[in-house]
Amino acid sequence: MPHAEHHSGDRTILVGLIGRGISLSRTPAMHVAEARAQGMVCTYNLLDMDDAAMADVTLPDLLTRLEAEGYAGVNVTYPFKREVMALLDELSPAARAVDAVNTVVFRDGRRFGHNTDMWGFGESFRRGLNGAKTDHALMIGAGGAGGAVAHALLECGVSRLSISDVDPNRAADLAKQLLQTTERDVEVNIVRDIPEMVAKDRPDGVVNATPMGMAKLPGTAFPVDLLTPEMWVADIVYFPLETELLRGARAAGCRVLPGEGMAVFQAVRAFEFFTGSPADPERMKATFRAFDSEPVATDARPSERKREEI
Repeated sequence: MPHAEHHSGDRTILVGLIGRGISLSRTPAMHVAEARAQGMVCTYNLLDMDDAAMADVTLPDLLTRLEAEGYAGVNVTYPFKREVMALLDELSPAARAVDAVNTVVFRDGRRFGHNTDMWGFGESFRRGLNGAKTDHALMIGAGGAGGAVAHALLECGVSRLSISDVDPNRAADLAKQLLQTTERDVEVNIVRDIPEMVAKDRPDGVVNATPMGMAKLPGTAFPVDLLTPEMWVADIVYFPLETELLRGARAAGCRVLPGEGMAVFQAVRAFEFFTGSPADPERMKATFRAFDSEPVATDARPSERKREEI
């Protein structure tokens, strides 16, 4: 676990989430419940820049206000993960590598930026796909979440990473970044035709790092008829947990990794950064899963859709 940079002396903590369309986020509940279980009181506020009351608020002004109000830190999600970086004093190695920050810690008048998405996916992969073959993996989606996932895959032992994205230039930019920031010898390729690549060079596993498969964006980014039992399949989508891709993968006999792991473990890591106390992953997962037994809003505006993993 990471070395935390903030310790809650009075066991009371004030944190929040900055983003757009974040009303359905599960992150606040995970932090509040975990703090309560550890004898702390956590107030976790949603700071939705889509709200009318925030119309004239800028990101720099908001950070200054939160710091002055005694916040221990904030999570940051779409579309501010890169914009926030210029407003920080220090960046963790993961934040620099991924070129994105999703957790900001306020301490001693300084702002520390972290990326817990990378560790979150990596920890989920290590626990959920332990022993999986990692010679060659295909990742679909080179957007914000894709960057964190790609770095995590290389950290988890993937030697050859193939990247496919609707925007080949975005895939190429990510490939260049990976080769520049990864210390060990790896191979990164851009894929323009997935069926053609699979026919010639079948990967050991496939990761969906796109929003495809969400309740509001049904379908699958990888053709399930190309799956074979020896392949593993991971998805970062967690609403629903059983995406069309994972359902097809199970039917094909593949090992699967649902998206809840990344969502939970990024919060586990952030909780320790905020409080100085290690979090219980199983407890946070139970809070996360409790949402699936409760009624879910079905009339959310597009701006209210879940953004990536927070």
